Amino acid sequence: MKFKLKAHFLLMVSLIVAVSQAFANENRPETTIEGLQLIEDSNLALVYAEPGVDWSQYSKIYLETPYIAFTKDWQRNQNKHQPGKISVDDMTKIKLELSSLFIDVFATTLEEGGYELVNELGEDVLLVKPAIINLDVVSPASKSPGITRTYSETSGEMTLYMELYDSLSGDLIAKALDRKEDRKTGYFEWKNRVTNRAAANRILKVWANVLKEGLDDARATSPTGP
Repeated sequence: MKFKLKAHFLLMVSLIVAVSQAFANENRPETTIEGLQLIEDSNLALVYAEPGVDWSQYSKIYLETPYIAFTKDWQRNQNKHQPGKISVDDMTKIKLELSSLFIDVFATTLEEGGYELVNELGEDVLLVKPAIINLDVVSPASKSPGITRTYSETSGEMTLYMELYDSLSGDLIAKALDRKEDRKTGYFEWKNRVTNRAAANRILKVWANVLKEGLDDARATSPTGP
């Protein structure tokens, strides 16, 4: 079971890398291998959706716990000038905190928008599988001795990858990719755990609202209406 889960995410990440490269080269395919079509003028960098889906049937959402992955060599770069500063346990803690914050922000936004969050599959349930990849935290909290301060214009960046499924059939009906960097202040300021959490919260709220508004628009324009 663990092997299958790991293999699934390795495949997912490899696909994300391929799509990211295509987007960077402005060579976005009109359709994906699954038959999803490119959505123009989206509020996210890259969105594909299955044509002809009756989105009005989905009033409930099954939100899975997000998969979290740091950018390549993040730990090594953090420890370059202070060996041992960031441990594997530190990284695990950051992932758990970000995952919890993700669920809190998305659940609150969706529920306030009129969507019911459930833990069971059904005909009226949309399954949302999110992932945060290329997570780059500028000044992470650690248990290393001594007092060190990191000054930067931004707290870091991360990329959202999200897949939406019909929960009953398992049909992939949409997927999206978007990279966001914390807002730059124009001057250097001390970054710490509090500022990092605030930055993550700002970014997640943007993504949660885009998902909610996108679902609202899709349901309103579906043939049968909401």
